[in-house]
This record gives sequence, C-alpha cells and structure tokens, in this order.
Amino acid sequence: MSENEHMLAVRSRINDLAAKAKTPEGLTEAEKAERADLRQEFLANFREGMRSQIEMLQVIDKDGKEVTPEKVKQIQRDKGLRDD
Repeated sequence: MSENEHMLAVRSRINDLAAKAKTPEGLTEAEKAERADLRQEFLANFREGMRSQIEMLQVIDKDGKEVTPEKVKQIQRDKGLRDD
C-alpha cells in the first residue's frame, strides 16, 4: 500500500469513527483510543507535507526580485536545494 493509499485509508477510518460517534451507541473506549491515534498520525503527516511545501517555497515580488525569507533560504541550503 502506498503512502497516499495509507493516508486515504486513515482518513476514511477517522470519518467512519466520527460518524459512529454521532450515533446513539457512540464509540467504545477502544474506538476512542483508535480515533486519537489515527488523528495524531494524520496530523503528523499533514504537518510534514506542509513543512515540505514551505521549504520548497520561493517568493518573488512584483518586480521579479526573489524575497524568500532568509530562514527558508537557509533550510533550502542545508538540504542542498540552493547554491547561493
């Protein structure tokens, strides 16, 4: 199973548990624990993806000059993504 397929399965299971939580029977303690674990996994994956996108960011102003924040430039240099 690819990472994307895995995360789709995680999201689907979170949604299933959310729907069940709204029913009169609610969630068992085991399901509540599973939901918490799945949420943590989903958020960690989301944060990593967002971090990766930001680290690849290059900001150009309206005059065509690069104005990428220095912190982002340094991260890119550390990862070998920049030569300057």
